[in-house]
Amino acid sequence: MHGITVRKYEDKDLPAMISVWNEVVREGVAFPQEECLTAESGKAFFAAQSFCGVAEEESTGKILGLYILHPNNVGRCGHLCNASYAVASAFRGRHIGEALVRDCMARAHGLGFRILQFNAVVATNLPARRLYERIGFKQLGTIPGGFRTKDGRYADICPYYIEV
Repeated sequence: MHGITVRKYEDKDLPAMISVWNEVVREGVAFPQEECLTAESGKAFFAAQSFCGVAEEESTGKILGLYILHPNNVGRCGHLCNASYAVASAFRGRHIGEALVRDCMARAHGLGFRILQFNAVVATNLPARRLYERIGFKQLGTIPGGFRTKDGRYADICPYYIEV
């Protein structure tokens, strides 16, 4: 993607990462978390991941989005990983999510994972679903009412996977 670099996060990125992450949490339509990260909890949260990538605008150094990557299971299923993506609302629609997903897939493979699985893609998150399907992710089915939205209604979730 022109003008955007996806790279490993650094401590200096944490305030921007926390801001982008919290924006998605507050929207209440994509992430299961209900509590926003603080400076302290955010630092611990991102440090606990197998890898965190950030999308940086090269000309300004601004963090436009990020992803977290971590095991989805343990032991005999430890080769499955999971990830979450967040793009600042002001920068959505610029293919930043695609750059993050593709980098994540490469990192997952490099870390020895074989399958990247998304447990809870909200059915109404059509931009994400279209992206995943265009890249080659397969939908595993639908879990009726698996996600409680910010307004208290329930939306279906659609698990996805791809071999990395």
